[in-house]
Formats: sequence, structure tokens, C-alpha cells
Amino acid sequence: MAYQVEVEQSAPAAIRDERIVDLVTVVLPCLNEQDSVGLVVREAIESLASSGIHGEVLVVDNGSTDRSVQVALAAGARVIHEHRRGYGRAIRTGIAAATGSIVVMADADWTYDMTKLPSLIDPIRHGVADIAVGARLHEANRESMPVLHKYLGTPALTAIIRGAGGYDKLTDSQSGYRCFRKDTISRLGLRADGMEITSEMLLKSSSHRLRLIEVPTGYRKRIGVSKLNTFADGWRNLRVLASHAPEMFFLVPGAGVLLLGAALTITDLLPARGIEIGSFRWQPVFFASIALILGLQTTLVGVVFAWRKSSVEGHELRRSVRLIAAPSFPAVCSIASVVLLAVGFALDAVLFARWLAGSGTGIADLPIASLAQSLLLMGGTLGSFGLIVRWLHWDQHQRQHKD
Repeated sequence: MAYQVEVEQSAPAAIRDERIVDLVTVVLPCLNEQDSVGLVVREAIESLASSGIHGEVLVVDNGSTDRSVQVALAAGARVIHEHRRGYGRAIRTGIAAATGSIVVMADADWTYDMTKLPSLIDPIRHGVADIAVGARLHEANRESMPVLHKYLGTPALTAIIRGAGGYDKLTDSQSGYRCFRKDTISRLGLRADGMEITSEMLLKSSSHRLRLIEVPTGYRKRIGVSKLNTFADGWRNLRVLASHAPEMFFLVPGAGVLLLGAALTITDLLPARGIEIGSFRWQPVFFASIALILGLQTTLVGVVFAWRKSSVEGHELRRSVRLIAAPSFPAVCSIASVVLLAVGFALDAVLFARWLAGSGTGIADLPIASLAQSLLLMGGTLGSFGLIVRWLHWDQHQRQHKD
């Protein structure tokens, strides 16, 4: 077969028999693509027909003001309208409106080679994979893809998705040339309205343990003006990644910074007072305090995101967030808060008493004063977090009661 298995998640399911009767719908979101949409539609129709694949081309017009709709209809496509702007919105509308049990998503700007359709469709028809992604980077050049996208943006986002626990051999997470069964992807509950739908689909596919392969499909120079907004789309991608991969974005970094702050605080309290760096001695008093507080806050934010992710997607809570789901967790936060506040106030009281007695040593007491303030802030943070979790528990209970 033409495709190559590159990435696989979980054990393969039983291989399906070839289903010649499967209808394939090629979904093309379109916004002012009159110069290319007709070419793409005709190429897709011819490719399906020459391969003996029964299918249709569905163009999702996203508010075009040129002749895109007329050109698409003349080329043989079925056209529907989605007036709410956004690539992800158009893709979701197209998947919902698809007649075929197998869906291929692509673009109407000529970048994706429609002659490669059989290579994407075959592994899905044969049950080899649940989702096939067209890999672009190996053939993309300066004319078809900006250098920053090829060597920085796409590899960075792909690395983050791999690090989030999904598809560790994936090479091109941002490719919009994909094939899957309609019912399989519909169960993921995709919500993204923009380009970030590509990342959301992969993260949710991974969490549902869908098998994925990459198929080399290349990438051609687009016809017309690109709709991609590098910074806006990149930011939306990061938001999706943060909400679906909280361990990587919050929990692990937060715990690391918290431990670093604790280690530096201990170092600062030792008789050696700080860390020797060459001929200098660094006393990380303020940095240690900042690290303790930010580390704790980031970790707690990650716990909330992870809990929300598990609740929304209906998956079992990870070990890292099972504690927060326990009814006793708000009480644990309250107790920890009281302890930290008490120790912080006690240290401040000792320093104040020494000052009144005239035995204070000034700068030598700075590490203790810094620790006291850190404990007070951390205690207040934990107390507030406990109240928030108590409210989240109550809100979740109310929703379950209504259901």
C-alpha cells in the first residue's frame, strides 16, 4: 500500500475488511478562494473517481465575498454556508454535514495535493488507523511555507503535543490534511473555532487512545492570500495546549519552581549563607521567595486545569489531581494555610522581639524575614485555593443533582 505507518497509539484494533461502499466526504473550508477552489474540487473528484472511491466534495463557505461559491458549484462540489467565521468552525460544520462515513479535511487554497487522497483514505478504510495525517514538512519549501513556520512554529507545537503524552513519533501536528471516520471524531467533542482545532483534535485523539499514522503528502505553494495569522493563531494554539496538557504547562514547571525555591531558601539559611559563584557569593533571598510563591500558585493552577480537563472529558482523574477531587481537600488546604500563617507570624514575632531588645543583626536576619513573608503569602494562597475548591465541589454537586 502507498501509506507508511509512522505513529501508532495503543494496540491495533481488528483489521476491517476493505469497504468499497464507504462514502468519502472531502471537506474544504473556503473563504474567498475563487482562484483555487475550482481546481481543488476538480482534482479531488478526479482522484476519488480514478481510485474507485465513492465520494463527494463538500465546500463550507465561510462568508466569501468573491465568486468562490459559484466556482465551487460549477466544479461539482456541494456547497453549504457557515457564516460564523473561523477555520475550526467551518471544519466542525463540514464534518457534521458530511454524507460520508469517512471524512477528509483539507484546504481550498491548492496547498494540499488531492491526488494523495487514496493514501490518506486507505488506512482508515482498512482499519489500520483511526486518524491519518498528511505530513508536509519533508516537501515544504520557502515558497509553500514560511521558514519560521517550518523550522520553529510547527516543530515547537509538535514537540509540545508529543510531550503532552500523545503520539511521540508525530512530525507535523499542524497539518490540516487529515482523514478519519466521522463517528470517531464526532465523539471527541471538538470545540475550537480557529486554526487551533488541529492541536485540539490530536490532543483529544490521544486521550481517547485513537491510533494515528502519518502519510507523506507534501505541500504546494498556495494560490491567493494566506488567512493564517501567525501570532493570533499561535496564541490560540497555546491556550488549547495549556487547557488540554496542564501537567506539561503548569504542574511539572510549577512543582519544579516550588522545589527550587525551597532548596534556595534552605541554602540561604545555612551558616555558609548563599551560593558561592567564582569570587562572588549569591544570596538568593528574594529569588527564593518569588520561586516559592509562584511555584505554589502555578502548581495549584495546573491542578485546577487538570481537574477540569478530567471532568469535561469524562476521564478518570490522573494521580496528580485525585487529591483535589476528594471531599476532604478543602479542609486540608485550610489546615495547611493555618500552619503556614502561624509559622510565618511566629517568625515575624521573633524578629520583632529581637529588634525591640536591640539584638537584631540587620541584614543577617533578611533570609528569615523573607521566609516569614513567603510563608504568609503561601498560607493565604492555600486558604483562598481551599475556598475555590470548596465552591468547585459545590458547583459540581449542584450540576450532578440537576442532571
